[in-house]
Amino acid sequence: MGRYVIRRLLQMIPVFIGSTFLIFFMVYALGDPVAALFGDKAPDPATAARIRRDLYLDRPLWQQYLHYMGQIFQGDFGTAFNGQPVTELMASAFPVTLRLTVVAIFFEIVIGITLGVVSGLRRGRSVDTTVLVLTLVVISVPTFVTGYLLQYLFGVKWGWVRPTVSPDAPFNQLILPGIVLALVSLAYVTRLSRTSIAENVKADYVRTAVAKGLPRRRVVTRHLLRNSLIPVVTFIGTDIGALMGGAIVTERIFNIHGVGYQLYQGILRNNSPTVVGFVTILVIVFLVANLLVDLLYAVLDPRIRYA
Repeated sequence: MGRYVIRRLLQMIPVFIGSTFLIFFMVYALGDPVAALFGDKAPDPATAARIRRDLYLDRPLWQQYLHYMGQIFQGDFGTAFNGQPVTELMASAFPVTLRLTVVAIFFEIVIGITLGVVSGLRRGRSVDTTVLVLTLVVISVPTFVTGYLLQYLFGVKWGWVRPTVSPDAPFNQLILPGIVLALVSLAYVTRLSRTSIAENVKADYVRTAVAKGLPRRRVVTRHLLRNSLIPVVTFIGTDIGALMGGAIVTERIFNIHGVGYQLYQGILRNNSPTVVGFVTILVIVFLVANLLVDLLYAVLDPRIRYA
């Protein structure tokens, strides 16, 4: 196991370098940070040249990237155009989005897997058909439609929750945004769980457990569910980074100042240091989540062993 972890960590290095360079190239080579800094007012050539020199933008792109990576390893992600260090923006945004992601993942796991198990064990029946239709509807409806609809019903019309989230973003105010963020992924988790359960319920090890007289609950939870969760865990692991980076719509609807909000503001204002810094951290989140998922495979399926 230890050798496998070290090997995976070494494999993450070229992936990290390639991903961050691609992001850096798209942001800095395809845009002009100096022009975005001044907005509609064009700076005089001397001022623009001085700023480019101070920001290391007068060097070739590969030298800019090496300089940026050197700063990252020192904990310096640069300074946003408003003069605020990007690390301060991260310190305020990432905890909020992390709490929102935890709420979303909780609903994915609890509701998604439960519906998937119930549907998979009753394949072809009315319950299964109802779950498939509902998940198809959820997948088909855009997130911004679902978000505004639930915000209006629960926050404005019925007044059960706050329509918008306060700056502190406590967990109790993130329940509705978390449901909105998780809905599409919850539908996919339900369908994955349902398919995996329906396939494995006819497996030899399940028939053997039933023939030995084990209680149905133990057969489902100890044998069937455990082996059926591998594709679900794979999806949820990759979905963690997707939820954190893809929360732009949800955070805009509920006025949550998290990662999605900062990325939206950075893209809107062409604030290159903010965009590159936040996406760099999201790349790390993706890589770590994938590593944890691979390690969790051995816990779920004893047949899997890493040398």
